[in-house]
Amino acid sequence: MPETKSFETVAANVAAVREKIDQTARACGRDPASVTLVAATKVQTSDTIRNAIRAGITVCGENRVQELTAHLEDNAYEGARVHFIGHLQTNKVKFVVGKVDMIESIDSSRLLQAVEKQAEKVGVVQDILLEVNIGQEESKGGAAAAELLELAREALSCPHVRLRGIMCIPPATASEEENRGFFQETYQLFVDIKEKLEDNSTNIDCLSMGMSGDYPLAIQGGSTMVRVGTALFGARPPWRPQG
Repeated sequence: MPETKSFETVAANVAAVREKIDQTARACGRDPASVTLVAATKVQTSDTIRNAIRAGITVCGENRVQELTAHLEDNAYEGARVHFIGHLQTNKVKFVVGKVDMIESIDSSRLLQAVEKQAEKVGVVQDILLEVNIGQEESKGGAAAAELLELAREALSCPHVRLRGIMCIPPATASEEENRGFFQETYQLFVDIKEKLEDNSTNIDCLSMGMSGDYPLAIQGGSTMVRVGTALFGARPPWRPQG
């Protein structure tokens, strides 16, 4: 069972991360308010999540459907928006669509259509990001960069989905210089999609890239949303499904 992190600990970490975001954004001529901090709450208790929200976190990002469902039942996210940031299987879509403010990990036409169908069923318009596999890793989810524009155009044809932008996770083994390149490539994809989808350009405003180890680099690369877990909550314990 994961340990609940105290409010004092979480608040100090939130303040430190926000300070780093502010410094990095200002150093590259950006408004710090243009960067949203998403607290990646994987393997955290409901009370830890509540402490994070009390410390000023406004968006929580959940990786696993089972944890998302448990925390929703526990009302742990009260006062914050919720994003689903992990790999989503089509058979789990019904537990996520309409329950979260944004799904950041749409990586295929099949998943997009499953989300559209469920959103229509429950009567919502679901905000989404398209996940790009920027490092071309066989073991990782995400659409190929070359397929992203076609997937974006398909998203525009879905009346119960609102395309807001793109998300990436560079390879864990990437060097700082390689990461910088991956972020630059993703930013260019983001710009290209906005330019080529003129009719939807006002909705496309989210570029989600950067985690605990590389979020300053991502901000330098144009990220508008950083997903930070370890820097806020410490190293994660092993996850053991309940039941």
